[in-house]
Amino acid sequence: MLIARLIADPVHLETRLDRATAALEREGMRVAVAQMLDFCSDVLEIGLPEGDAAALRAILDEHFTPADLLVSAREIAVPDLFVSDMDSTMIGQECIDELADFAGFKDRVAAITERAMQGELDFASALAERVGLLAGLSEETITTCLTERIRPMDGARTLVATLKAKGCRTVLVTGGFHHFADPVAEDIGFEQVVGNRLAVADGKLTGALAGAITDSSVKERVLREEAAKIGPDAISLAAGDGANDIPMLRAATWGLAYRAKPKARKAADGWIDRGDLTAVLELLGIPHEEWVSG
Repeated sequence: MLIARLIADPVHLETRLDRATAALEREGMRVAVAQMLDFCSDVLEIGLPEGDAAALRAILDEHFTPADLLVSAREIAVPDLFVSDMDSTMIGQECIDELADFAGFKDRVAAITERAMQGELDFASALAERVGLLAGLSEETITTCLTERIRPMDGARTLVATLKAKGCRTVLVTGGFHHFADPVAEDIGFEQVVGNRLAVADGKLTGALAGAITDSSVKERVLREEAAKIGPDAISLAAGDGANDIPMLRAATWGLAYRAKPKARKAADGWIDRGDLTAVLELLGIPHEEWVSG
């Protein structure tokens, strides 16, 4: 069984569905049902008795883009665990790029960040290079940067508050820094934070990290460990946008790529390309009247 839920432009939706259905049938995948969800009327659910999930995603992408999509090999329900990346997923910025602007290196750092998120550079080496450029910056600058530059993504607070109200555990795991992630998590409502720590001496950044690096393997491990605490049947949802999120996205019951880089998008079970983060709630089938404002 395969289930696909998608949110797309309603204009010519029926025509595009007909074309997608024909394309699926050419690939040997028969559509058994296609209907709008009663409790989320802008969500189209497509059910197939069998088929290849990657092929289904590719065909729906071709016919409905831009869209928000989730493809599942099991019944879609509210997850027990939600683990999310921070930068460019739960917030609209890359913290290290914004902080580097205060040191006069934003363009240089942003270029490295982009290549790292595209999967073109080793994450640990790229992080060390960028952090090194921050040496000598006042720790107080982080507070200024956080206050002036860092903002939650639209829908982030509602997404987290609603999932928590449904009994879902929420964890923010980031290749960024606790200086930013701790206040961001408190603002959005996450219950736990895992991230990197900037080393500070005499009130200034040293250009190094304090402790081990939170990289892609740590993100995956956090998801697996948190799911194991809940139990063997725990349903997990992960969200991210960059190449360093791929192991976490693949390890989750459902991995969602939010406005993501191509490699992360390809590795995920679905993506949010059209709406804000509340689209996740719609894809999960949570009625609007049950959403909780964060």
